[in-house]
Amino acid sequence: MIENENSLFNQSLEKGLAVLRAFNARQRTMNLAEIAEAAGINKSSAQRMIFTLEALGYVCKNPQSKRFQLTPRVMEIGYNYLAADTLVDVANPFLAELAELTGESTNLTEPVDLEMIYVARFVAPKFIPIHLPIGSRIPMYCTASGRAYLSALSDEGVSEVLVASDLKRHTQHTLTRVDEIVSEIQTIRDNGYAVNLEELYLGDMTIAAPIINSQHKPVASVHVVAPTSRWTLEEAQRRIAPAVIKCARAISTSIRSL
Repeated sequence: MIENENSLFNQSLEKGLAVLRAFNARQRTMNLAEIAEAAGINKSSAQRMIFTLEALGYVCKNPQSKRFQLTPRVMEIGYNYLAADTLVDVANPFLAELAELTGESTNLTEPVDLEMIYVARFVAPKFIPIHLPIGSRIPMYCTASGRAYLSALSDEGVSEVLVASDLKRHTQHTLTRVDEIVSEIQTIRDNGYAVNLEELYLGDMTIAAPIINSQHKPVASVHVVAPTSRWTLEEAQRRIAPAVIKCARAISTSIRSL
């Protein structure tokens, strides 16, 4: 729970949201004790939150197992964000054009804390080794979209993110030393695009570029998925990177005029 002494801060709402966030791919269903532990609240609070969320239709209880799970109504909240996000509307035609040009899937991600979250995608009719649905979150420090975003921050901003991140190794290719990641970010600044070669998932390569708003601040990243089964690094840099840079710049220009 967040430490906040402001009288306007509603701790009950915080606890309710913590309960919703506690459900995930590893904890699809939970009993009351598990919910309390996952949400970081006591069992009494968990019981009140679950009762309210069930009454509102955001969670339901399996009559046989007596375990709770989310309902599709939760998706209304995420959908409302996407429907109201002008960046997604602006980016969609450019993402579609990029997918047609490269023949590969294109994605738009936005920053959330130390991660990037998928908010838009155009899927190419080709096999993709890793499926990450809209709403998936990936670490900034070891992904192309995350590093592209970081490359547009100040050195101080980059340092703050890296210090706060859990720099764990996902594959044998993951960079986990701060100096190596900072060096990679400088290369991204020089080239205008980022590359992730199997640092998060084996077989996965992505090329990304940042989207910059009218205040010259990064707000998102565009990336193309280029599986290593179809692309070499040299081919992806030569054929995909220029198109990704052009797409990101076109979206950046368009949002500045809004």
